[in-house]
Amino acid sequence: MSSFIIYPAIDIRNGKCVRLLQGDYNQETVYGDSPLDMAKSWEEQGGEFIHLVDLDGAKAGHPVNVDIIGSIAAGVNVPVQVGGGLRTLEDVEKLLSLGVSRVIIGTAAINDREFTETVLAKYGDKVAIGIDARDGYVATHGWLNTSEVLATDLAKELASKGAETFIYTDISRDGMMQGPNVEGILAMAQASGKSVIASGGVTVQDDLLRLSAHKNSGIGGAIVGKALYTGNIKLAEALAALK
Repeated sequence: MSSFIIYPAIDIRNGKCVRLLQGDYNQETVYGDSPLDMAKSWEEQGGEFIHLVDLDGAKAGHPVNVDIIGSIAAGVNVPVQVGGGLRTLEDVEKLLSLGVSRVIIGTAAINDREFTETVLAKYGDKVAIGIDARDGYVATHGWLNTSEVLATDLAKELASKGAETFIYTDISRDGMMQGPNVEGILAMAQASGKSVIASGGVTVQDDLLRLSAHKNSGIGGAIVGKALYTGNIKLAEALAALK
């Protein structure tokens, strides 16, 4: 039986815990001054895996909030995955050395195939490929650009290079509280033959139940951000419902 993991999301910007609407840096809501306290809170509520995004890093093209990420990796007893601006092997190794369990390669998976394949060859299951899509096509650079590459094609190709985990974000759903694009996520799982974590659009507990119904078809979990912060989804209740 495959498991289905809920990943509480902590987006870090200027040292604080924030959420952006559809990735727009001008549409920010601050949910807490301490990302570490937030991570501990999610762990206390039963969170099994914390999802961190270094928003400053995503914009800068290299990790920025390294000290905070390190404090979270050291301060909780559950694994942590981190994305945002990872473009070099040094950046990846720096985060892994801090105790991060999994790094997420996003924009570089499209723009720097050599780097991506090197990281996959070296770290395999410690790497997740973050594929953000708009209308089925891969978007890069914090969603500012849309490429001409189909998300399913990229997933298939990188699975053949050793990728074991994909994180699929449907940009049109992110932060909009409209529910996830289950068909799109399933298509990714089928194309890659690997585990796909859903990101974007999870709004109510029922969304998690709909996704977890496909856990044996490759949907391995869901990243939940805004819905947890607004209280639309209560983590402990959702975890109990999935059991």
